[in-house]
Amino acid sequence: MENLQFTVRIFKEGRAFVAHVPELDISSCGDTESEARRNIRDAVSGFIETAKELGTLKEILEESGYRLENGRWREPEVVGVEQMHLGLE
Repeated sequence: MENLQFTVRIFKEGRAFVAHVPELDISSCGDTESEARRNIRDAVSGFIETAKELGTLKEILEESGYRLENGRWREPEVVGVEQMHLGLE
């Protein structure tokens, strides 16, 4: 079975921990950070399985920036991560 690599961003929203996978735009949450991690893994797994069943996985991955190289899916290349600020009036 091939592994699919993806980024998980975890942040706090009130009392909940929210996990987000930007490559696939999938989110999940939990009462703890570790629960959010487990839940996002389950959410991505379910998403991938459903896409396989529907025959849309290749299209979804390509639209999300993944590329198929030598029979393996390569994640989108991250060229930078930063926080920016914009004044609100």
